[in-house]
Amino acid sequence: MQDSIANQKVVNNTVFPILFAISFSHLLNDTIQSLIPAIYPVVKTAYHLSFTQIGLVTLTFQLSASIFQPFVGLYTDKNPQPYSLAVGMGFTLLGLITLSMSSGFYMMLVAVAMVGIGSSIFHPEASRMAYAASGGKRGLAQSIFQLGGNAGSSLGPLLAAWIIVPYGQGSIIWFSVIALIAIFILSKVGSWYKGYMIINSRAAKKIQEIGNSLSRRKVIFSIAILLILIFSKYFYMASLTSYFTFYVIDKFHLSVQSSQIYLFIFLVSVAAGTLIGGPVGDRFGRKYVIWFSILGTAPFALMLPYANLFWTGVLIVPIGLILASAFSAILVYAQELIPGKVGLVAGLFFGFAFGMGGIGSALLGRLADQTSIGYVYHICSFLPLIGLLTGFLPNLETKR
Repeated sequence: MQDSIANQKVVNNTVFPILFAISFSHLLNDTIQSLIPAIYPVVKTAYHLSFTQIGLVTLTFQLSASIFQPFVGLYTDKNPQPYSLAVGMGFTLLGLITLSMSSGFYMMLVAVAMVGIGSSIFHPEASRMAYAASGGKRGLAQSIFQLGGNAGSSLGPLLAAWIIVPYGQGSIIWFSVIALIAIFILSKVGSWYKGYMIINSRAAKKIQEIGNSLSRRKVIFSIAILLILIFSKYFYMASLTSYFTFYVIDKFHLSVQSSQIYLFIFLVSVAAGTLIGGPVGDRFGRKYVIWFSILGTAPFALMLPYANLFWTGVLIVPIGLILASAFSAILVYAQELIPGKVGLVAGLFFGFAFGMGGIGSALLGRLADQTSIGYVYHICSFLPLIGLLTGFLPNLETKR
């Protein structure tokens, strides 16, 4: 009886050391990934790449990171793999080494594909472990997890400006140390999760099976709306993460290093918004966070193409802050729509997000080649208006 109570307490308590370890590993993982768009100005000049080819590099990375994620999540829902995170980081390490030695466009594609495969293994299982360590505070757990990723993404441009721009493409190999540190930490997290599964599998399963009263048709309809919102969010995010440096260089004649500072400001705002969105959703309802975070970006996005350099730096802060608060709320909302399928839902939404980012980057790169980089930002400024669809989502807090 005492063992049963102790086991239930472990399931119900938030395990912050594990959440912080997963978040820090996410930081390391996404720091590595963020080096890919951060080095675009360097490789574009070195290999005489067009915007279309830059978009194809992003597309290759994003598709390899997205296509496998739902399958990884579906498999690990039935067969959890505690040490898969360390294995995924091993693929990332190989991709990093290959990228540092790439001598042309096609070798770069192979390198970023390996980094993408590592990401497709990392995200569903890391999200599951964050869910397991949440103690019921799922929004908070996802925000802590996502905060690490967004913080890592914001570091990439700075590291590129300080290390890769001055020392060249070969200096990328120095970041393999980061991957090795992540492999060590993720091995320790895997050991915790293995023990968690042995001790608490029944109690955890019982908690995951708490469902909702929605019909299957309503669940499918709600998932479709969430995916459309992910589309609008990540198409717009792709315009900022992949092309914002080119935009400020073209419009305001900044240096490459100065442009990275503006990208860093945006990505730090994204990290802050991620941390806020989850806990606020736990307290006030995820639907309202989703509504505000997508549609609330619209006024600032619509003003951005017309702003001068000062106001551009100002506007990207609320854009990143508000827009980023959506993902944790969307992911946990979807997990509550389909209880017991944590890995599948995480894989589907992370995968779809990565895929939309990649497709968006490729299409926007093509559009920039055909028109101008400024025209891309005029078109993309209307995407947050798709957030109006949030009004069709059911309020799960009242359905339970």
